[in-house]
Amino acid sequence: MDENIKEQSNVGIVKISDEVVSIIAGLAASEIEGIAGISAGLVGEITQILSGKKNLSKGVKVTVAEESATIDLFIVVEYGVSIPEVCDKVQRNVIKSVETMTGLKVSAVNIYVQNVIFPKTNIEGSKEE
Repeated sequence: MDENIKEQSNVGIVKISDEVVSIIAGLAASEIEGIAGISAGLVGEITQILSGKKNLSKGVKVTVAEESATIDLFIVVEYGVSIPEVCDKVQRNVIKSVETMTGLKVSAVNIYVQNVIFPKTNIEGSKEE
């Protein structure tokens, strides 16, 4: 687990793990309407099924430099939404959340749309809520 020095003072050193930044980014992305989920890929999904644990940093790759972070998000969107609008909202929310909670400057949020999820329908053909 990579840790980065965030602040050094007379009291001590504060280190923020890359995984913490990943979890913050994943949660911030999932808050946006139109996001069906974060994609962990086949290996991540199998691991989650076998372990029974939900990995909140799945589908998020963080690269932290001295005072900045680059975040790659692999997302799944709902059918019918404007993908560019949803991605813009995700980028803005991730930047705001990570910068507010960690103090790191986010230099880039790269979004990779991995899949589109269609709404579930029941036997009669109407949408399930």
